[in-house]
Amino acid sequence: MTLTTLNGTAISRFAFGCMQFGGKADEAASREMFEACITAGINHFDTAHAYTEGRSEEFLGRFCTNRDATFIATKANFPGGASRANIFNSIDESCARLKMDVIDLYYLHRWDDDTPLEESFETLAELQAQGRIRYVGVSNYAAWQVMKAESVAAEFGTQIDAIQPMYNLVKRQAEVELLPMCASEGIVAFPYSPLGGGLLTGKYARGESGRHSHDAMYAKRYDVDWMKETAGALADLAKELGTSPATLAVAWAARHPAGPRPILSARSVEQLQPSLDGMRYDMDDALYARISALSPTPPPATDRLEEA
Repeated sequence: MTLTTLNGTAISRFAFGCMQFGGKADEAASREMFEACITAGINHFDTAHAYTEGRSEEFLGRFCTNRDATFIATKANFPGGASRANIFNSIDESCARLKMDVIDLYYLHRWDDDTPLEESFETLAELQAQGRIRYVGVSNYAAWQVMKAESVAAEFGTQIDAIQPMYNLVKRQAEVELLPMCASEGIVAFPYSPLGGGLLTGKYARGESGRHSHDAMYAKRYDVDWMKETAGALADLAKELGTSPATLAVAWAARHPAGPRPILSARSVEQLQPSLDGMRYDMDDALYARISALSPTPPPATDRLEEA
């Protein structure tokens, strides 16, 4: 699947996630990161209705002055799920914040057990027919949920063009079914959190603070001994190679054979730069294998390890 901007330009190999816009990054820092991404060749910017009480979308709308050459992704309001009412309310508010009439890629932010898939995808197909969204995506879905939703989407003449899973060196579950599914079905994967919420930068081992220090969700997700050991080993390898562990983490996440397109993020240009360097880092097969060996490879979906 080839996704393009409004003027037909192919989207960049990496995206930038605007989750910190209006939160940990004020408007000046957010604009500086946006401009650094444009300079680095990134034209895909990802946000969501739920991010920073709408400020993320508002900032992005102000920064995006070359709309036709920029690919904008946002998501339906997370707490509201995937109902028709929530989708319509969310997109109206998101478009107003962004000051845009059309969203390039519109995601359902999460799986919603309480809403029939038919209701969700009929609504998304209607928005496509109205020209309000161009591509359809789903975020935080399991592979079986993606394929179930894909079969329903086809009933309404649409399809799932992209998914957004978590994926990094210590969160590799996407390798089992999601990434192979994308390669098989022509769905583009835009994985988020390639740095593991900052764990893979090595900053926590250095005694610095970050999301893990003040966000219970991130602490629960990554406060695991073997994950910390992996982060330490990655930092040691980066020192040996004369680069940053963040650079290696980003390059590794993009190196999977299925061709995922990682979403980078940061609170400042200084913090972002090692990730931007990862876009251009030349990682050969030997180094990819060496880094992969730093964390457990998840078993295959059938768990027939003797055949793996």
